[in-house]
Parts: sequence; C-alpha cells; structure tokens
Amino acid sequence: MGIKGYSNKTRRYRLQSRRFSCLSAKVFQEKDIPIQVAIGNYDLGICGLDWVEELLARYPASALVKISSLNYGEGGVYAVASYQAGISNLDGLLAKRYNWRIVSEYPNLAQVFALNLRMKAFKIFPVWGAAEVYPPDSADLAILWARNENEIKEQSLVPLMKLLPVTAFLIANRESLENKDLSQILSCFSNAIASRNNVVTSPSKVIARSEATKQSHWQAKEIKLALPDGHQQLPTAQFLKRVGLNIQGYTEEVLNRRPSSDLDWLGIKVIRPQDMPLQVANGNFDLAITGKDWLLEHLYRFPSSPVKELLDLGFGMVKIVAAVSQDMPITDVADLRSLIQSGKLTLLRVASEYVNIADKYLRDNYINPYKVIPTWGASEVFLPEDADLLIDNTQTGETLAQHDLKVIAVLFESTACLIGNKDSLDFPGKKERIEFLMQTLRRGLS
Repeated sequence: MGIKGYSNKTRRYRLQSRRFSCLSAKVFQEKDIPIQVAIGNYDLGICGLDWVEELLARYPASALVKISSLNYGEGGVYAVASYQAGISNLDGLLAKRYNWRIVSEYPNLAQVFALNLRMKAFKIFPVWGAAEVYPPDSADLAILWARNENEIKEQSLVPLMKLLPVTAFLIANRESLENKDLSQILSCFSNAIASRNNVVTSPSKVIARSEATKQSHWQAKEIKLALPDGHQQLPTAQFLKRVGLNIQGYTEEVLNRRPSSDLDWLGIKVIRPQDMPLQVANGNFDLAITGKDWLLEHLYRFPSSPVKELLDLGFGMVKIVAAVSQDMPITDVADLRSLIQSGKLTLLRVASEYVNIADKYLRDNYINPYKVIPTWGASEVFLPEDADLLIDNTQTGETLAQHDLKVIAVLFESTACLIGNKDSLDFPGKKERIEFLMQTLRRGLS
C-alpha cells in the first residue's frame, strides 16, 4: 500500500500512501481504533480482534464490520485464576458459589463471560492493564490477553477458558463500505492475507518468571505497595535504588509483576499508574507511587476518596496542558470561550485520557457546550479532524509542536508522588511501617 514512515521507531501519527493519492492514515492507540471506525471518522482500521469484540459486546448494532483476519498478532483472550485459588478448570470454578471479583481491561467481554456462565453474583473491576497481577489477592478471576496458555502458566496463573482467539483484523465502517469504492485498497489486504507473511517482534524488556507469586503470601504482608510500570518504571527504579531500597525484579531490563524486597513486611506489585488511586482507595494497597495527574483525576471523580498525597517525590515532571491546532485563531482559554459564544464553534470536542480533569477545567472556565472524548493514549492524533481541544501531559512540548499543536493553558505540573490510604495511616499496626518508608523515600529528595 506504500504507507511511508510507519514503524515502531517513529512518532509520526499522520501518514500518506505513495501508491494511492486518496489514502491517508492515522496511528491510534489500538483500543481507540474500533470506536473511531464505528462512529464513521475512519473508513478502515487495523487492530486486534479482542478490541473489536470488546466494542461489539456492548454495542452489537454499531456500524463496525469485521472484514478479515490478517494472520499475524496471534493470541487469545483467556479467563484465568491464580494457582493459589485451587481452581483448575471451569467445573471447579462453577462449584464455588460466591460473589466473583473479575478484573479486566475488557469489562464488556468479562460481563458476557460471567453471564454466559450464569454467575449469580459478580463484580467487574476495569483496569488499564496488568490484570494478571490482581488474582488471587484483589480479584478471583482475570480476563486477559496472552499469546498462549504457556505464557499464562509462566505467570503462576491457571487458564480456565479461552474466550476468544485473537489476530490482527481488518475492520470497516458499514456506511463506508456501502457508499465508497474501497475495492483497490481492500484488494491490497487480500494479497497480504494470501501471502501470510511472518511478522517477528522483539520484546523491549524481559518479563520475569513469576515464581515469587507462589511464595508471596500477599495477605500476610503488613504494608502493600504498588509500583508503576511503563514510562515511570525506570525513573522509579532509579529513585528507589538511590534511597537504598533493594527491590529485586524491578529494573529497566526486568519486569516482575510481584518483585521482592529485603523488608519482609513489605508486599509489592507492579500495576498501571492510572489504576493506582482507585486500588489504594479500595484498600488493595496501602501505598503507591503514581503521578499527581492520576491522583487528581481520581479525586475529581471521587472527592470523598480516602486517598491522599503523602510525599512529592520530585521526579517524572510533566505539565498538564490544554492545546489546540496551530490553525485555530486563539491564544488562551478566554479566546476559546469567545469562539464558542460567537457561534463559530457550536460544540467543543475535547480529547483526553484525563476525562475528569478535562471536565473540571472546562466547567471552571465556563466553556459550554462541550463533549469529552475519552482516549487511551496518543491523544494528539485526534486534532484537528476528530477533536478541537486536547488535555494532555507534556514534558517539553516538542511532541505537540511536531503535530502542529499549540498550548493555550497550563493546568498544573505533575510529578511522581507517594499516595496512601487514610485508613492505613490511622491503623496502629501500619503507621510506623509507613512512616519508615516515607523517611526512607525522603532521602532521595533534593
């Protein structure tokens, strides 16, 4: 198809075909692709079948059409449990009668799974990722993607059922198929499908074998700490090393979802920073290291949450900003408000991972009407075609400038911080341990 500049080493989100002058492309986070195709912003899309079925499970009458598997990206969506739960198959699962706690990035597929099994009582806990680390302590079951059953077993989990085989899939908008001539483009995919080219990818880091899972005795740990994965893993690991906390299995090269520590009373799990405030609020963790942005995102939604910031750790600084296209004739939020009041912009479309921060910012600045479009990353790609305003984080502003965006306001600065559950702080058996950790972490502050 002649799509130039599309590789895992580029940050270009807008691409053009050298073969078809009428064909342009955008690079989205995978979970956003079925939504954008379904609502008609894009004619075609490529993503995993898991995210297609996740959308269709909730919106079966959507305008999303599955065209064909592209025969790469093989894996599956599985229902799994921990070895410690003593469940080895579905019969063992159904024999247990109680309120099931199910954690997943796929809440809609998880609900279908529970209803199909006729579970009388269940709760589904949506997370941004790392669902495998929650059973058995914070959930009974997880619905997750894995390459195969062996990969699941290596994480000390039991595969109970394969809900869905997954490959990369070509999808289309139904109206586009009916009203546009997509035959030439679709023929290119037909050739690719027939050739069945092998795609080899190299993992960016080693996923450590989770033998620690069997020996963690999580519930016996007096203090439970969540550490971040992703971009915050390296600076967090460096900070912990600097203050003298010896964490095994948590480095730039190695990610163990249950690392160990020299402190026998400290239990550690590695989860997504976005999930931490809610997990701390629910009492699954006493402490967590996350970004102040995600703490505020949580508190704006749950003002009475028992989560509070205990310590600003000072690293990982980003600015949370409002940005628009360079072509939009405004320089600040007052100009934006005037543009809407004049009727030149009838509805402000706002793209953001920070749904609650965005909502509060718009209300505080008397912006109306508006619609917040939740995203799962790479939000800058939505402007200007699919959104008018972006609420996002930036370190230097270079990425925004590369995508022809300009900052019209800085909402606040965010750094890594230690958060805690207020109830844990007041609990006599935990207070001294938490104060010890806080004193230790203060050593790394400049």
